[in-house]
Amino acid sequence: MRKYEKTVREEETLREVICNQCGKKLKVEDGIVKEGCFQAEYAFDYFSEKDGYIYSFDLCERCFDLWIKEFQYPVRIREVKEFM
Repeated sequence: MRKYEKTVREEETLREVICNQCGKKLKVEDGIVKEGCFQAEYAFDYFSEKDGYIYSFDLCERCFDLWIKEFQYPVRIREVKEFM
């Protein structure tokens, strides 16, 4: 869950990120999340009971790790060689 505030120029700046699973407040400085955070947003489409709805949530790194451990098949993990 993300909370924003409007600046003087009516721009939105990220001020708070809260893990939707455990409620932990993640560290945010100058509108930047300063610790591991999984952000998801998914728009369900045709043939789904959720057609027309967009789901979005944030997970802290701990909750993300607990979540993927529950998967029937392990996630594919690749190392990033260069950060842009």
